[in-house]
Amino acid sequence: MEVPFHRPYITEEEIEGVIESLRAGWLTMGPKTIQFERAFGEYVGAPQAVAVNSCTAALHLALRAIGLQPGDEVLVPTTTFVASAEVVGYFGARPVLVDIEPETHLMDVRKMEEKITPRTRAVIPVHYGGQPCDMDEIMALAEQHRLAVIEDAAHSLPAWYKGRIIGNIGHITAFSFYATKTLATGEGGMATTAREDWADQMRVLRLHGISKDAWKRYTAAGSWRYDVIENGYKYNTTDLNAALGLAQLRKVEWMWQERKRIARRYDAAFAGEKGLIPYQVKSDRVSAWHLYPLRLRLEALTIDRDAVAEALKARGVSISVHFIPLYHFSYYRRNGYSAEGYPQSEWVFERTLSLPIFPGMRDEEIDYVIEAVLSILRSAYR
Repeated sequence: MEVPFHRPYITEEEIEGVIESLRAGWLTMGPKTIQFERAFGEYVGAPQAVAVNSCTAALHLALRAIGLQPGDEVLVPTTTFVASAEVVGYFGARPVLVDIEPETHLMDVRKMEEKITPRTRAVIPVHYGGQPCDMDEIMALAEQHRLAVIEDAAHSLPAWYKGRIIGNIGHITAFSFYATKTLATGEGGMATTAREDWADQMRVLRLHGISKDAWKRYTAAGSWRYDVIENGYKYNTTDLNAALGLAQLRKVEWMWQERKRIARRYDAAFAGEKGLIPYQVKSDRVSAWHLYPLRLRLEALTIDRDAVAEALKARGVSISVHFIPLYHFSYYRRNGYSAEGYPQSEWVFERTLSLPIFPGMRDEEIDYVIEAVLSILRSAYR
């Protein structure tokens, strides 16, 4: 059997939404995008939502909105996708890496506090795998040191922290709608915030810095005459993506329930297995379960993580690793980053891989993944 790492959950509802946009003649950003922004903002309880073409764009615009400057520092966890740090470099600012908690793979708030300097301007907590970070502690530190909090919620729709849905806690929250995410539009992202001025700035910046409502300029409601009021970017999304997003948003909690069901199947099957270390979700929050991290107890095994990954691949089970710590990459090594000082992220990296978990995953596929994992481990015990 072949089990993919991810399979998009697309139904006739998504297809009909795209066809409707095609028939309306809106191939780029238009009224469906505005509708999607409003629906998404209402869902996560955010007064302002700005649709863009990726989570990376949302993070970039968020840093632009807070006024990040060359020489500033931004705290970023070691274990994240490179986009979380790369956007800091766009400004000539420096990402400062913070070690993670070994139990949750979330930014360690105690380590975060140690890294704050007079140059620190912001923090980007990454809600790993769908589990929210320690937002009360992060917001308290941010207030104490006058930092902006830009949540990287690429994995975290929907997720809840102490009863609050992610999307309205930090100063700005960035979501991803990439093909593998919990709401998928192929490519896409959203920035949410309570600050109307920041949202207005991001709306202008996403479309070349052209004055407000530039997307209407080819309609009867618009005008060919416009002004460029900022040096902007080409970050707008399209109505085709928004049509997918609207359909996906209507079933986002059902898709979350499906991922949660699969996670519970894995938890039950792997409970007490001597070659595994359970991943921890803290009791005061709810994970979106974008990822299911499988953590190996290496001292019980004669093989390492890479060998387990290869054995699963040989059996037709596609996996991934989330994530290679940023300091492992050539670019960051050339710029002075190293593994020194990050023992917890190294420990996690050596032991962790991610199993398939997606809505629409069949019971026989789940059973096959479980059997493959247990068979490989049990043939490799010391």
